[in-house]
Amino acid sequence: MNTSSVADTPAYTTDMLDCLTLIHQGKVRDSFVLDEDYMLIVASDRLSAFDVVLPDPVPGKGALLTRVSNFWFEKTQGIIDNHLTGVPISDVFADPRLIALLEDRSVVVRRLKPLPVEAIVRGYLIGSGWNDYQQTGSVCGIPLPTGLRQADKLPEVLFTPSTKAAAGDHDENVDFAAIVDLIGEDLAYQVRDASIRIYEFAARYALERGIIIADTKFEFGLDKDGKLYLMDEVLTPDSSRFWPKDSWKPGTSPPSFDKQFVRDYLETLDWNKQAPGPLLPPEIIEATVQKYAEACHILTDDA
Repeated sequence: MNTSSVADTPAYTTDMLDCLTLIHQGKVRDSFVLDEDYMLIVASDRLSAFDVVLPDPVPGKGALLTRVSNFWFEKTQGIIDNHLTGVPISDVFADPRLIALLEDRSVVVRRLKPLPVEAIVRGYLIGSGWNDYQQTGSVCGIPLPTGLRQADKLPEVLFTPSTKAAAGDHDENVDFAAIVDLIGEDLAYQVRDASIRIYEFAARYALERGIIIADTKFEFGLDKDGKLYLMDEVLTPDSSRFWPKDSWKPGTSPPSFDKQFVRDYLETLDWNKQAPGPLLPPEIIEATVQKYAEACHILTDDA
């Protein structure tokens, strides 16, 4: 049996897992019950932009995201524990075709209670942070010095959380006080401190390899004892802005290794950023695959 061709098949849905109970279908990742303590997370080849899932798969994307996430989970486990269990997919399924399809894009993880917070960390002034600064002189209510340029490195790393939106809605930026009200003071400080430490560690590591991590977002969950874990994905091209260090120039929007490339293309279309999303030309899909693969290679292959 040629399982390599199965593994290379784009996975837009996870319908092949109808034998398992679906816990949650995200924009990219689908989660399934394995038992009381464990679940399966599958990274599809779906791509979202502006909180809309686009209709075309990006072949190989799920496997690349899983590889990058697992790399960072291992690198940062000295900062905070994460949801990985180390249980191989072959311990869950017997069908070799299913194993071949899933093993590069799936992980067996702890079942945690997700916190209703997107833990966003910014090291550079870009995206919605740049827009906010132009209008208010602040980013998410945090005042900044005057005269900063687009893509400038911020005077200090900022924690600018948002609340998690339901599918089809947009996340809402909030201040730290709102997160304290939402999850409690002790937990809010744990999330903020862990997020900044992870970002600062990863930013140093990536910069040594020629990549600037401009910003990123993390997700956290609690086990039955209330212990905090890092979960979902971490420091991928889907959840972060990656810039080539050599191309970074304040005052401009730098080229990127992430899905900003797709966002920039979508901005040229007559589209209201509501579902359904537009089809992507083959050359945009191929360029996206190449950008994700290049970032994955730079960050993980020379580790």
